[in-house]
Amino acid sequence: MEPMRELGRIMIYAGAALAAVGVLVWLAARPGGLPLRLGRLPGDIAVQGKHGSFYFPVVTCILLSVVLTLVMWLVQWLRK
Repeated sequence: MEPMRELGRIMIYAGAALAAVGVLVWLAARPGGLPLRLGRLPGDIAVQGKHGSFYFPVVTCILLSVVLTLVMWLVQWLRK
């Protein structure tokens, strides 16, 4: 396949993926949106002190990693 055609195909896939993520963010931001609030899952570390706070979304990072790994695996499998 010629390079420009391949680039166009990659841009279409990237745009569709970006649109899908945008829809999920939009749904999560609505009142009564998605039931799963990423960034506030049980297991995420939140420490509040007298002069500051620290927050690290451990479980959210793991969940997103698993989902993105599965999506990338599926994309590679479909391209074969």
